[in-house]
Amino acid sequence: MVYQERVERATSGHGDMHDVSRDVARIVGRSHITTGIVNVHVVGSTAAVGTIEFEPGLQRDLPEILDKLMPAGRHYGHEQAWHDGNAHSHLQATTLGPSLSVPVGGGSPILGTWQQIILLECDVKPRQREIVVTVTGE
Repeated sequence: MVYQERVERATSGHGDMHDVSRDVARIVGRSHITTGIVNVHVVGSTAAVGTIEFEPGLQRDLPEILDKLMPAGRHYGHEQAWHDGNAHSHLQATTLGPSLSVPVGGGSPILGTWQQIILLECDVKPRQREIVVTVTGE
C-alpha cells in the first residue's frame, strides 16, 4: 500500500529550521501502514530535509557550519551567471539532500529519542515550501 500527503511550511529565509516530525507522524498514522518506509521530500533546489536533535544550539550550529563550508560569495559559477546571491544555498541544500527515508514500525516513524525530522531553508529569502510525505508498506 502507498499513501501520500503534502505539507506546506513558510520559512523566513537562510538558516530557518523547522521540526516536521509531528507532521510526518500524523501522516503515517493516517496512512494505516504499520510496517514500511516513510519518505520525506522537499520540493525545490534550495531547501533540505534531514534528522537532528532539534534544539536551539544545533538550530544555530548546522546553518553556521554550512556557511563556513559553503559561504555566500560571487566566486561561484551560478552567481556569475544569475547574480541572485544564492549559489551557496543550492550547494548547501544539495549537500544535505532533498529527501529522507525513515523506517515505519508499529504505525509510527522509528526515530531515536533525540532525533527529529527537520526542514532546513538554505535560500536567502523567505519561501513557501512543499513537503511531500509518502508512506509505503503494509
